[in-house]
Amino acid sequence: MTVNQKVAVVTGSSSGIGLETSLTLARNGFHTYATMRNLEKSTNIKEVANKEGLPLYPIELDVNDDVSVKNAIDKIILATTESEERRIDVLVNNAGYALFGAFEDLSMSELKAQFETNFFGIVRVTQAVLPVMRKQRSGIIVNISSIAGRIGFPITSAYISTKFALEGLSESIAYELEPFGIKVVIIEPGVIKTNFMKRIVIAKNALNANSSYSKLLEKFQSVLDSMFQKGTPAEEVAKVILHAVTTTNLNPRYTVGEDAASLIDMKKKMSDGEFHKLMLENILK
Repeated sequence: MTVNQKVAVVTGSSSGIGLETSLTLARNGFHTYATMRNLEKSTNIKEVANKEGLPLYPIELDVNDDVSVKNAIDKIILATTESEERRIDVLVNNAGYALFGAFEDLSMSELKAQFETNFFGIVRVTQAVLPVMRKQRSGIIVNISSIAGRIGFPITSAYISTKFALEGLSESIAYELEPFGIKVVIIEPGVIKTNFMKRIVIAKNALNANSSYSKLLEKFQSVLDSMFQKGTPAEEVAKVILHAVTTTNLNPRYTVGEDAASLIDMKKKMSDGEFHKLMLENILK
């Protein structure tokens, strides 16, 4: 099929990487369904799509809700029948957030909520899309992981655990889906200039000034704030995703940003002990 006949679904499209990816895919001919939990946040993407005449359609989808996911995917599939066979060619699993707090300060309910969105949300949407891709015997699933899916950092153990889990899931299902012509791609951004920091959830116990880890949390947030000011634009992630879903020579993983590439390279070259010492000196100094 030509690109302008293909259908893409992007979760978490109200801002940041999701928004830029939806716009980039639509600008390159994909019929793009920009999904988000709250359609009231679709004003920005609608204005751009209308101004540029893009084949982009905001649709409500809450990755934490079975019914919401089913209804959204059903609507997308039915919409494609107006001009072509029912199909979904690209799924970009982007929706997620970060929970901050030292491990000891995290409650079980906060940990479960983090996994519900960042991991089980991806499971829920992917399982809803797979029957369509399997029937058409083609498709690309793009899972937005992070450099945090390969490297641990303090204060973010909950978030990082979801990304490590996502990496393992992605690698495993890639083998299962290969016979059906379905590819799985992992995108690993470094620090990206988005509203990520504004959407961070701080664990309730971590907000307690008497927490044994309060100074560590404050220091880590300060380091991250500085890094985000010099972060890679979200458009760069969108460009990598576009390349991944259009190339004939697909790689299983793509890092985005010089910081991500540099950290991965150092981790490969150093022993675990050397890398641990490096992280202590640079992040917690």
